[in-house]
Amino acid sequence: MRRFRYAPTKFDAIGIGLILAVFAMLLLSFLPGEYFGRPSSTPYLPPSSSNLLGTNDIGDDVLRVLLHGSRVSLSIGLLGAIVSTLIGTVVGIFAGYMSGTADEVLGSLTDLFLVVPALPLMIVLAAYLGPSFLNVVMVIGLLWWPTTARLVRARARQIRGSPFIEGLVGIGAKKLYIMFRHVLPNVWGVVLARFVLAVSSSVLLEAGLSFIGLGDPQNPSWGTMLHFAMTRGALLHGAWWTFVPPGICISLASLGFILLGMALECRYRSSTKSIGEML
Repeated sequence: MRRFRYAPTKFDAIGIGLILAVFAMLLLSFLPGEYFGRPSSTPYLPPSSSNLLGTNDIGDDVLRVLLHGSRVSLSIGLLGAIVSTLIGTVVGIFAGYMSGTADEVLGSLTDLFLVVPALPLMIVLAAYLGPSFLNVVMVIGLLWWPTTARLVRARARQIRGSPFIEGLVGIGAKKLYIMFRHVLPNVWGVVLARFVLAVSSSVLLEAGLSFIGLGDPQNPSWGTMLHFAMTRGALLHGAWWTFVPPGICISLASLGFILLGMALECRYRSSTKSIGEML
């Protein structure tokens, strides 16, 4: 069977370029503090040569906080996507290949999570667990896997009925061996596409949770910057530089991963059609 292969196109370059720009910010955040503006005793200083993005309500350099926030936002985005994609992939493969009772139970569980509104449930769970980096990652990862599971399940069921898999069953190959040695590589396309899209969703979800005060205040993210700007009167002071830059970063990061994820999905669909013609 042919496996999913990805070759970048000119259209994909937009998403890849945005992602590289965001990760460049992540690398810059590890530079020593003297490369950025010094903290000031005066809050809400406008952008200047000494503070390129001005200062916030406590006199911290906004650029320094923004770059540090890229670490938190992208780390939570990547980790949340990894957790949700792993759960969705395992559930989808087991449900799609095992069939019978396993398919019914896991399929019903997936449908249940799809029916329940994810965002309100995340807010309730995050509020119950308390604000911390790990809690935000787990809340996103544990509640954002059903779509991946459903897509992987559908693809695994299609592969299960192929002559290739039936031949392996006929020679006595074990189910776990078939699932992870032969089924998993052939659902890699949908898994990769869903992972990239999950990163975008995780960045947005983290920003939303932090904006309403459920993020870790000790590790401020872009969403936390928006929260502080809202609750500490930045809008009343006209300090646009405290909330516009993090808003732009959230938008560009999400857009970059969305464009790349959509491109991967298009590649996966065309690859699936080619495989279907061979089965």
